[in-house]
Amino acid sequence: MPKKSERLAALPAGLVPLLSQPQLETYYGVSDWQILQWIKQGMPVVAYAGRQRRFNFADCEAWHAANAATDPELAATG
Repeated sequence: MPKKSERLAALPAGLVPLLSQPQLETYYGVSDWQILQWIKQGMPVVAYAGRQRRFNFADCEAWHAANAATDPELAATG
């Protein structure tokens, strides 16, 4: 039986994996409170079935880039 690492396949063109809130916290090195503050400030969230939020990484990066000039906290983490 092949190993799991041998069964990996690239995503089809146009499909982007959505990140969970804990994954986004880990990437930016911030707490859940900070993510909630960013959501209140307008960071994009993708509708997802279930209780957790999901985030399109490219959309979050674009939002951070657009808002980094006005918010020093974003400039420090992004």
